[in-house]
Amino acid sequence: MPAHRISSDQEALDIARKLAAEFRVDASVRDRERRLPWKEIEQFSASGLGGISVPREFGGAQVSYRTLAEVFRVLCSADPALGQIPQNHFGILGVVAHSADNAQKARIYADVLNGLRIGNASPERGTKNILEMKARLAETPNGYRLNGKKFYSTGALFAHWVPVKALDDQGQAVLVFVKRGTPGLTIVDDWSAFGQRTTASGTVLLENLPVAVENVLPLQKFAEQASIQGPVSQLIQAAIDAGIAEAAIDDTIQFVRTRSRPWADSGVERASDDPYVIRDIGDLKIRLHAANALLAKAAGALDQIATAVIDADASARASIAVAKAKVLTTEIALLASEKLFELAGSASTLAEHNLDRHWRNARTHTLHDPVRWKLHAIGNYLLNGVAPARHSWN
Repeated sequence: MPAHRISSDQEALDIARKLAAEFRVDASVRDRERRLPWKEIEQFSASGLGGISVPREFGGAQVSYRTLAEVFRVLCSADPALGQIPQNHFGILGVVAHSADNAQKARIYADVLNGLRIGNASPERGTKNILEMKARLAETPNGYRLNGKKFYSTGALFAHWVPVKALDDQGQAVLVFVKRGTPGLTIVDDWSAFGQRTTASGTVLLENLPVAVENVLPLQKFAEQASIQGPVSQLIQAAIDAGIAEAAIDDTIQFVRTRSRPWADSGVERASDDPYVIRDIGDLKIRLHAANALLAKAAGALDQIATAVIDADASARASIAVAKAKVLTTEIALLASEKLFELAGSASTLAEHNLDRHWRNARTHTLHDPVRWKLHAIGNYLLNGVAPARHSWN
């Protein structure tokens, strides 16, 4: 089916809320059974949400970063694994905006507006750190050939285009767009983490894969230039965690109201009248409100910075603004998903309720980039004026 063409921020938000209500219904079952959300991701594509960040000059809505963050937060409050699948789709579109030529932009943006999905094949296992790459794009007598092995490839299994980061013959970083079905491309559904179970963030194999030159984007200049690509990527990560936190708190309240028993010494008839439970629910809601407020503030900062020339100082300010939000969304996602069991009681741990999915999802996703380094970046910037390193994890 052709994708709907979204034309405004409000329309994007309305559609996200409608989809979230539908996605929420079977989210627990999909998690329990590791049922990949093929039907749901097709609904997402048909809705037009995948094209909301395409620039207006290419026919997109070019929604604000505030709206983009809210779309992810809303979807992830319903199903954070499903909501995480398009995170790299939007991250790659940010790279396209900076690194692609006009012909490449026109082609990629047109595909996206027509409902095609972009995946990811960047990180690798067994390297010194997340930034090191072993994948290679080599020029041969028969044209370019791509070889390598990737992991943590969220979205690749569901994608029509799989962008692969690699090094060319000169050791320069490139982004190679590989079309689904290209000989030599194998996507393996081997993601076995205990959380975010249905993101299919597993292995991508690249074996002597032919590459057309028009599908190669140079990344060297992009890496050297100041941008907000990293902060935008991190904003989406923070929004995912905020959605997880909201779902955990909502399920806590529902369980306490309808299933939990009051403690024998409390002297109350209902668990929802327990003064200590009441106190903790209030505390969780305040922390969630604070996290969401910083998330919105960070998104607003990106919207403002994006309207001017982005220099090194602006890029640093963007990273710090998002890092502050990331700290709070991480903390509330973990706290809320653990407090659920303390407040709801022993019955909430029964497998039939599958409420542990909130903690499993929060613990897994917040490992994406260590929040301790966010605190370090904030402190070092404020105390010593040291700007964070520029990459997708800052």
